[in-house]
Amino acid sequence: MNEKVMIVHNFIKTRWFSKFPNEKSLRKHQQKLFKEQLSFIKQNSTFYERKDEIPIIDKKIFMDRFNDINTVGIDKNQAMDFAIECEKSREFNKKLNGVTVGLSSGTSGHRGVFLVSDRERAMWAGTVLAKLLPKWHLFGVRVAFFMRANSELYETVQSSVIKFKFFDMLKNMDENLNELQEFQPTLLVAPPSCLLRIAEWNNAQKIKPKKVISIAEVLEQADAEIIKVGFNANVIHQVYQCTEGFLGTTCEYGTLHINEDVVQIEKEQIDESRFIPIVTDLKRRAQPIIHYRLNDVLVEKTEPCNCGSPFLALEKIEGRQDDVFEFDGVSIFPDFIRRCILFAEDVGEYRVQQVSANEVVVLAYDLNEATKQQIISEFEKLAKKFQFAIPNITFKPYEYNNRKKLKRVEKLC
Repeated sequence: MNEKVMIVHNFIKTRWFSKFPNEKSLRKHQQKLFKEQLSFIKQNSTFYERKDEIPIIDKKIFMDRFNDINTVGIDKNQAMDFAIECEKSREFNKKLNGVTVGLSSGTSGHRGVFLVSDRERAMWAGTVLAKLLPKWHLFGVRVAFFMRANSELYETVQSSVIKFKFFDMLKNMDENLNELQEFQPTLLVAPPSCLLRIAEWNNAQKIKPKKVISIAEVLEQADAEIIKVGFNANVIHQVYQCTEGFLGTTCEYGTLHINEDVVQIEKEQIDESRFIPIVTDLKRRAQPIIHYRLNDVLVEKTEPCNCGSPFLALEKIEGRQDDVFEFDGVSIFPDFIRRCILFAEDVGEYRVQQVSANEVVVLAYDLNEATKQQIISEFEKLAKKFQFAIPNITFKPYEYNNRKKLKRVEKLC
């Protein structure tokens, strides 16, 4: 089956035939795929071939054992050098031994590299298109894709009915916006930090995409509301994707669901609603993702989604486990830190960083003394509630960096 045929095949299969009436039918589907996946990796991956039980791994093990885990015989150093060279040259259509190689800094900042075969690339493209294209708009689609690096993986969606245009976020933003207005996308895909800038520019409705999709960074609710206004949209859709797989998409009701037709999630519970996902990709084989512990903190939705899907529904992606602040041995999740800023008045763009055990830096535009005192007061309330000594809080000007993923809440110590 050639690539284009496989894309169409997976599009049709995902769009119209991968429907599960209940959780029982979904679990049966997952078990079948997992059994097939397990049989394949035990025969083709030296890391797994002698293991009776599949271990839980993390990014460090995944990269340390890169050569043993992948099934296409590609060396990690060779792959890393190849990916870095593509990044430097801004040429993203090359392959290494017939395999697409991508570089990932990850939200955590730890550099990684991933491999995708042509078969997997076609399957990914068909699945992505099926889940993201508007229901009644399948032809004449124009996808504007803002990212720091392109990939042949993304270019796969280009076809006679879909026009795909990559916008390099490292280029001058004014040039990108001029090209965007000329392109007139029906789908706009970009990280939230970029969508905020496009939304501000688009107050005059220079472009009117049918769907706006947030990728690559955590979409804060406050940011989503600003972006909605800029595009006159009811829902800002999200794609939860990382090196480890195409993990989640937003339904028509605005709920982010895990793509449990292609990935399997086990939960490492933190509390009643928060958990760390352990991911198994049920389709990828060039570089298998099996029992991979992510560093994300997810919050499960407590009420069923009105869309009726049995797929796991999320309230939100709270952030990275690495970015949980620690004060006097007390863990403070990112959402509590965000509220200290959002409950204060006149705060626009911001970042909050814990730089030492008892020091927090708030980066924001033009805060007056009254607003600074409101923020300090909110931290005092938080400290009282969780019984820790309030840290020293300093304020610095906010600076946008288009070379780095936006993290509103970040632990640096």
